[in-house]
Amino acid sequence: MDPRSAFCPATRTFRSLRPPIPLPPADAPVSFPSFALSRLPSPLPAHPAFLDASTGAALSFPALLARVRSLAAALRGALGVAKGDVALVLAPPSLDVPVVYLAVLSIGAIVSPVSPLSTAADVARAVGLCNPSVVFATAATVGKVPAARKMTVVLLDSPQFESFLHGHELAWADELPPPPVEVRQSDVAVISYSSGTTGRTKAVAQSHRRLMASSLQVPAARPRAPGGGHVVTLLGVPMFHSYGLHMLMRGVVTAETTAVVTAPPRGGGAAAVLAAAARCGATRMFVAPPVVVAMQRGGIGPEGFPDLVRVDCGGAPLSPAAASAFHERFPDVELSLALGSTEGGLISNMAGHQECHRIKSTGYVGGNETRTCAFDSNGWLKTGDLCYFDEDCFLYIVDRLKDLIKYKAYQIAPAELEDVLHLIPGIFDAAVIPYPDEEAGQIPVAFVARQKGSNNLTEDQVMEFVAHQVAPYKKIRRVVFVDSIPRLPSGKLLRRELLRKHSTLPKSNSRL
Repeated sequence: MDPRSAFCPATRTFRSLRPPIPLPPADAPVSFPSFALSRLPSPLPAHPAFLDASTGAALSFPALLARVRSLAAALRGALGVAKGDVALVLAPPSLDVPVVYLAVLSIGAIVSPVSPLSTAADVARAVGLCNPSVVFATAATVGKVPAARKMTVVLLDSPQFESFLHGHELAWADELPPPPVEVRQSDVAVISYSSGTTGRTKAVAQSHRRLMASSLQVPAARPRAPGGGHVVTLLGVPMFHSYGLHMLMRGVVTAETTAVVTAPPRGGGAAAVLAAAARCGATRMFVAPPVVVAMQRGGIGPEGFPDLVRVDCGGAPLSPAAASAFHERFPDVELSLALGSTEGGLISNMAGHQECHRIKSTGYVGGNETRTCAFDSNGWLKTGDLCYFDEDCFLYIVDRLKDLIKYKAYQIAPAELEDVLHLIPGIFDAAVIPYPDEEAGQIPVAFVARQKGSNNLTEDQVMEFVAHQVAPYKKIRRVVFVDSIPRLPSGKLLRRELLRKHSTLPKSNSRL
């Protein structure tokens, strides 16, 4: 193997240059909660385990463990939940959600989080895929749960759930408690759902060992000054999303304070995340690209984040222009880009401390524990990403293979054109999709959302700018101005939504 590029000519594969992740022996019976508990210091940390950045409420490590044990006892005793049963979680973000996750996992049951914004049809599909025996919901979301299904429903905002959290383990005082549940690392821990950008939503199973690996895979953030206090990590992504769930659980393993946003102010979105990060004195942030873009464009400057040392960005691609602008505005903050997928076990790659200067790179390749069960006959996971390695073994993602535009005999990566579009002053967001053309087969069409005050930006100006930056066959052939670009909460672009809404394009005024 080449020690610099990590490429092995004999197998034609790249190997990881990073040290192996220190996981327990694969055959040891260890659940994720027991693994997390084993790594906590004794005595338990004095700082909060979870902090509500919206209300200021906090949950200490002793209180977290007490509530997890009490709820686990209630699940087995009062609700009859057994190992292998599925608990669907349909709830907005709160300090109760990580308690539910850990309690369910501790008894060998399976957590299946669903977005609280899902439609009733979306929830019904999730229920059909995971077949839950219990559903955790709230008064605001329970109406979406299929009534025809025989499932126990617990409302997180009810007196019943409150009683489950406090002292329920005492219910076994007059009889012997049930024997502890043996959980294998290979047992299913989480059933997540793919974003559905390539078709109907699919269920994806992830093991306890996968949760352990991801909790150790993400490098720790270092406080700005030695002895500068504990790490406060702002979770700026949804708790139901794989990204959010894994990082929520990671905070317990690393004994950090994880701050969550439960009640975003009017407008929500990136502004709410940044306001929460400033309010709680975040050391680190886990966010999607829109938050990084908002940071580099204005609003709260470096003085508003005196303790911030690292921003981890994932869920969707971040343009090189946005990454460069971020580095210019926040020169003392590491920006780490992560490559991952629900199907691949969340994070497959993440830039480390010494790798953050490589703009657009996701760092060195990860180890074997970053893969799950979606393999080909030779044991390889097919992610569908178009990528390349440089001479130092840094991985760069170009685009999705399925999104390539077939223009005459050429293939065009939409993400490359989107990166160029984001360089144009006056463009707030942009997307490029293929559009049928009788002569060329497909042509690149740009959908552009202009910044406020930039309505004078024309189709010709956009096309001319791109034409000077790319090869002739890659030129944008049409530009359509829209109010916004459809994206998931993770920041992932919904190209199929654009294709569906704009099956017929308006007449062009372009001279090109």
